[in-house]
Amino acid sequence: MASYNRVILMGNLTRDPEMKYLPSGTAVTNFGLAMSEKYTDRESGDLKETVCFVDVEAWGRQGEIVNEYLSKGSPVFIEGSLKFDSWETPEGEKRNKLKVRVFRLQLIGGRRDGDEMGGGYTDAIPAEQSQAQPEQTQDQSAGGGSPSTTDDDIPF
Repeated sequence: MASYNRVILMGNLTRDPEMKYLPSGTAVTNFGLAMSEKYTDRESGDLKETVCFVDVEAWGRQGEIVNEYLSKGSPVFIEGSLKFDSWETPEGEKRNKLKVRVFRLQLIGGRRDGDEMGGGYTDAIPAEQSQAQPEQTQDQSAGGGSPSTTDDDIPF
């Protein structure tokens, strides 16, 4: 049986991130995300809004980035997967919860100090394992590889 578990969300943090370190030294950061949808009620014509709240966890360097750069109300774009957590309370009750585990994270909007606009992008896959395109070698950039582009090559 084939399966696919991918979630893409954009929203605002509902609380400040909470970062903890595992005994292995790996950071785990938990935060809440809220996404709202506005619509017009067909019967009354009133503008209404519904809000969806989701718990999110980020691991490793991404968790550290979330903790360092985001706070309650910060907008963020995430891509991840659903994770099912199940536990038992001290009273013996069984509890379940769905979370989103972050694969990719994009910061949206300005910095905390309001300095610049722009966003950063992080990927859960370390750079050395990602399928990045190989960089040009010194010989290729110096003209030893492919020919350089001139003004005559540009069609406009």
